[in-house]
Amino acid sequence: MHGAASERRPAAGPGSGAGGVVRPRLRRRVVNLGGVPIGGEHPVVVQSMCSTDTRDVEATVAQIGRLQQAGCEVVRVAVVDMEAAAAIAAIRPRIGIPLVADIHFDHRLALASLAAGADGLRLNPGNIGGRDKVREVVAAARDRGVPIRVGVNAGSLDKALLERYGGPCAEAMVESALEHVAILEDMDFRDIKVSLKASSIPVTLAAYRMMAARCDYPLHLGVTEAGTRERGLIKSALGIGILLEEGIGDTIRVSLTADPEEEVWAAYQVLAGLGLRQRGPELISCPTCGRTEIDLIPIAEEVDRRLRGLAVPLKVAVMGCVVNGPGEAREADVGIAGGRGFGLLFKKGEIVGRVEESRLVDALMQEIEEMTS
Repeated sequence: MHGAASERRPAAGPGSGAGGVVRPRLRRRVVNLGGVPIGGEHPVVVQSMCSTDTRDVEATVAQIGRLQQAGCEVVRVAVVDMEAAAAIAAIRPRIGIPLVADIHFDHRLALASLAAGADGLRLNPGNIGGRDKVREVVAAARDRGVPIRVGVNAGSLDKALLERYGGPCAEAMVESALEHVAILEDMDFRDIKVSLKASSIPVTLAAYRMMAARCDYPLHLGVTEAGTRERGLIKSALGIGILLEEGIGDTIRVSLTADPEEEVWAAYQVLAGLGLRQRGPELISCPTCGRTEIDLIPIAEEVDRRLRGLAVPLKVAVMGCVVNGPGEAREADVGIAGGRGFGLLFKKGEIVGRVEESRLVDALMQEIEEMTS
């Protein structure tokens, strides 16, 4: 049951580490989600979830368009009622990435979402009614080639499990996930992904490690209820980053109390930091010190803001010192280093110009535009 034990093997293609360093990935079976392959040697897939009311088709389509432009590769929408399920039929033809319907408790919403064109389902088969109802959903999903993600959250575990384990814990989460998976397997359905999310990083890590050893289904990573943008970025980077470094994880969502576009940007920062994927520029900037003679913090923040819309991989440096800046950022493709009232523009550690401080950001961005056009 639940597949063979996993083994490490290198990632390949776009998911390979930078500089020829290849990260070992755990062997997972491959699931096809609306044309996006997940698992195996395929790159880690970036997901997010709409914050719009799915019944508002125009708002949902517009937000998905922004998410797609930011690099989102799979998007999930909440299906709260039959009107939301029906809206998928109007949304799906107008977007360019797979759409997953998020279902709770009502199997009819799953059936309606599949009929409307959903590419994936996120539901727990033990929570949508009896086996006959689950069998209906499985049959419809199988006919359409639609995978199901079993999603377990520490905060919504079954009461019996909570009593058995004395509260939410990794063991209870894994047992819950395996129970849901077993229902699908008993119906000969194995087009499955699994997630086990908690707001606690240690619990999240333990749950995914245990699950990775118990099955070979692709794992969707995330730290749920991670918090506001700043707090959530830290918790998600730790939880998701540690697991990815261990070779665990096939898709990720950075859950933030923020605009979903921020989740996509953050996901790529985590992947880029590990050398797994690169989308858009990498910004390196030095900490301020007594040698800094320009107002470095707002300059670095402005460069960061302007780089957000670029998809071309590029290493950009913002350094505060003309003495050490160009040399310390030698590996950067392009950068600026500040002096008193002026700054140096440099490429690959070589100085190519001297610019007034007030024009530093514009000069840097003009250089980047010329390099990427």
